[in-house]
Amino acid sequence: MDVRTEIIAVGSELLLGQIVNSNAQFLSQQFAQLGMGVYYHTVVGDNSTRLEHAIKIAQNRSNVIVFTGGLGPTKDDLTKETIATMLGKKLVFDYEALASIEQYFTKTKRKMSENNKKQALVLEDAVILKNDHGMAPGMGIKVDDIIYILLPGPPSEMRPMFQNYCRGYLQQTLGLQEKIISRVLRYFGIGESQLETDIEDLINEQTNPTIAPLAAEGEVTLRLTAKHIDEAVANEMLDELESKINQRVGEFFYGYNDTTLISELSKQLSNKKRTVAAAESLTGGMFSEYITAIDGASNIFKGSLITYTNEMKVNILRVSKQTLSEHGAVSEQCAIEMAEQVRDIVGSDIGISFTGAAGPKPHEGQPVGTVYIGVAVKGKETSTYKLHLSGTRQGIRIKTVKYGCHYIVKHLKDL
Repeated sequence: MDVRTEIIAVGSELLLGQIVNSNAQFLSQQFAQLGMGVYYHTVVGDNSTRLEHAIKIAQNRSNVIVFTGGLGPTKDDLTKETIATMLGKKLVFDYEALASIEQYFTKTKRKMSENNKKQALVLEDAVILKNDHGMAPGMGIKVDDIIYILLPGPPSEMRPMFQNYCRGYLQQTLGLQEKIISRVLRYFGIGESQLETDIEDLINEQTNPTIAPLAAEGEVTLRLTAKHIDEAVANEMLDELESKINQRVGEFFYGYNDTTLISELSKQLSNKKRTVAAAESLTGGMFSEYITAIDGASNIFKGSLITYTNEMKVNILRVSKQTLSEHGAVSEQCAIEMAEQVRDIVGSDIGISFTGAAGPKPHEGQPVGTVYIGVAVKGKETSTYKLHLSGTRQGIRIKTVKYGCHYIVKHLKDL
């Protein structure tokens, strides 16, 4: 069966931007693991007419329609009522769910209003999906070769319901066997166009597994996806493709899936039992903010000095006045002194410095995007890196921090 899945999230709060549609992301990931192709995401408010319109569109293009939200007790919870009308199905009480709701109110010593009983109403002939973490049950029903799945909106209820009951229902109803396994490879220090050029033939020849390049802020990622009935075989297919790719661009590879450069830096520092300190100018404490967001940062991060002005660089970091007068703050010489001084003042194994012109105007005659990063490792000659970055002021600062993490990781690998 060619599975064409559509997710319809119901709730005006989604359209108003009051909450993020995390349910659609979760479900898409789960359907991918089941080998179900998700073709469309739809969001509709708490309005029966607009929901009917969205369902009619979905019926013409999808054969699995999954709804989240609108199963609650209030008047604007109208998902199952609308679907029942469109499918010509009655709503009947699921007495197991009704008993569970009544027990909840008895246990909490609260009076149950009549509208709470509404949550126990389900489509006649539907398979009931138990709600172990809330009141409204979910349901699945097949009508005219289309499968309709109704799930609650709160993620704390929807996710366990899907894992414990909905997944099995779909596997049985659809006879699913083939699995889709994805793996994200993360790269830094190479542009998206260059990476695609380096693996162009692999992209052109892709069938199974597939390669999907994705761009992030100063990074490039590749999502590899393989389909196979055996998950182990699918992973072997991904391993083979990853190996081919990294034979060409492996020097820029730094991690998998949801990892970040700062996370990888944290791991490397922990593994090598080294500490780092930062002297920040244009980044204004951003490096420190990122690294201290990591659990256990106190074991690897000694501290930082934010010396935004030349006066602070002289008085706090002890950068020489001569260096600043002859070369300026945006210079290789200043970056070296900043990195070495913060390392020695704070007493860390590694000192890193960030100085440059983030914009919107040039600084000391240096064009916007000119950045120097210094890395001073105890017992080794200090390294400096000159960058010519583009983008907004904030984008330049973010890229600067990421490059700093990248360079420290390179040094740690050599230790």
